[in-house]
Amino acid sequence: MKLDPKSAADLSAQIAQSIRDAIVSGALIVDERLPSEAEMAEQFQVSRPTVREALKRLAAQSLIRTQRGATGGAFVNRLNFEEAYAQQITTSTLLLSMNAVSFDTACEARYALERACAPLAATRRTADHLATMRAEIFRQGQPGLSDEAFCASDVTFHRALVDAAGNPVLSYQLAGAVEAMQPLMNMITFTARDRARIVALHGAIADAIEACDEVAASAGLTELDEETRALAAAVFARRARETPNVVKA
Repeated sequence: MKLDPKSAADLSAQIAQSIRDAIVSGALIVDERLPSEAEMAEQFQVSRPTVREALKRLAAQSLIRTQRGATGGAFVNRLNFEEAYAQQITTSTLLLSMNAVSFDTACEARYALERACAPLAATRRTADHLATMRAEIFRQGQPGLSDEAFCASDVTFHRALVDAAGNPVLSYQLAGAVEAMQPLMNMITFTARDRARIVALHGAIADAIEACDEVAASAGLTELDEETRALAAAVFARRARETPNVVKA
């Protein structure tokens, strides 16, 4: 690949993109060893530090891994959904924390995606998924449970529901929705919510999934969606009264 010195992207970014394209297209296969830094520096007509920076970019995206020793070097990595979760969650968290989307937009997306999992979860759930959901419902009902612990349990409950769909692509797509959006929603609504109401809704959803009733499971998620939005609206309204110049999220 010939680099474009006039490109807005720096040279290391162009090299990283070239290698990424080769991996995605299959020109570079899993576990294949990349040329050495010196060889790539000569190939791209750049310095070795520039190549090293490109490799760092690829490693940060989990596209390559490096090994030391006589048989070491940089190798094409074997990606899996579990390893990609962290990056998905981080990206979603950044988007939300930087106010790139509104609360309603995040809520709409999160529950629309989760409702898509309900029919699959109702038919594919395992005993382990149900046990996790039941355990979290029990935990949420314990007196003295801190807000932080309740929120963490809430996330675990919904993650079990999503994973019960048995579809790794959906689990990956919802990693950000559940583990980034859900904490945001909890942070905004925890002062206004009725824990007993949330626990009851979680119980109804778990009952529906156990009974293989996809309609009831989806309806339970819709109720939870409406409850969450109503709580958020109440919180924003109270904040607006307390601070007249506040901008609604």
